Amino acid sequence: MLRRIASILGATVLAAAVISGPATPAAAAVAPSLTSTIALSNCSAALVRYPSSLDTDRAMMLTNGHCYEGGMPAAGVVLQNKNSRRSGTLLSANGSSLGTVRADLLLYATMTGTDVALYRLTKSFAALKGTYGVTALTITNTHPVDGSTMFIPSGYWKRIWNCSVNGFVATLKEDQWTFHDSIRYNTGCDTIHGTSGSPIVDVNSGKVIGINNTGNDNGGMCTLNNPCEVDADGTTHAYLGQSYGQEVYWFTTCLNASNQIDLTISGCLLTKPGGAA
Repeated sequence: MLRRIASILGATVLAAAVISGPATPAAAAVAPSLTSTIALSNCSAALVRYPSSLDTDRAMMLTNGHCYEGGMPAAGVVLQNKNSRRSGTLLSANGSSLGTVRADLLLYATMTGTDVALYRLTKSFAALKGTYGVTALTITNTHPVDGSTMFIPSGYWKRIWNCSVNGFVATLKEDQWTFHDSIRYNTGCDTIHGTSGSPIVDVNSGKVIGINNTGNDNGGMCTLNNPCEVDADGTTHAYLGQSYGQEVYWFTTCLNASNQIDLTISGCLLTKPGGAA
C-alpha cells in the first residue's frame, strides 16, 4: 500500500486531467471526470455519501486506512470516532481547485480485512453543493461485478485511469496486513504512487464500488509494496505490476437508522476492533 502514497509530499500535480489505459466505451453512461475528488497532502480522496444519506447530513470524505494522518494502523487495529483536523482540496470535474474541505471526526479506519478511512466533514452535503455546486459520489450498496468498466480518478495527481474489474481476490496479503474480497484490475491498469484513496467508480452506475489501495512494485512475495494473492490452501502468487482495490459496499451493511456506523449490526462486514483478518 505504501506504493500508493506519494513518495514526495507536496509533489507538483498535473495541471489537468490525463486519461490513461484502455479507451472508455463510447456508450459509457458516466463520463470519467475528477468530479468530487479531493487532493490530500500525500493521498487521494473523494467526497462521498451513502445511498441513504440526506442532504442535511454532514458530508463525508473517503480515503485509505493507510492514508490516516496518525500513521498506518497495525494489523487488527480499528479506529472509530476519533477527533480529526484533516483537510483536503475539493476538485471540479476538470481538476481545478474549488476550495478546502475539513474533517472534524474520523468515523472509521482500518487496514485489517480492508483498507479504508472515512471522515465526517464540517459542512453538510447541501452546504457544499450550495457553495461549490458539487454533488457527492454515492457509495454502492451492492458487490461489484466482474468485468465491469470503471475509472479511478486521482485527486492527488488530477489524473484518471480507465480500467475494468478483472475478478476478485479472496485473500490478499501485504506485509503484516491481509485484505479480503479485493478488486483485481485488468492488466495495464497501472495506478501509481499518490493514487492511494482514489475512488473506483463504475461507469454504468456512476457509483463508488471500491477504493484504490495497492499494487505489486517489484514482483516480491507478500512484502511491503508487493502484495500477493493467497489461495485457499495457502499457496501464494505475486504478479509484477498488478494493482488492486478494496470494496466499499461493506459500509452500507453496518448502518443504523441514523446512518451511523454500528459494528454490532447483524451482517455488518466491516472489521470489528481486535478482529483478525
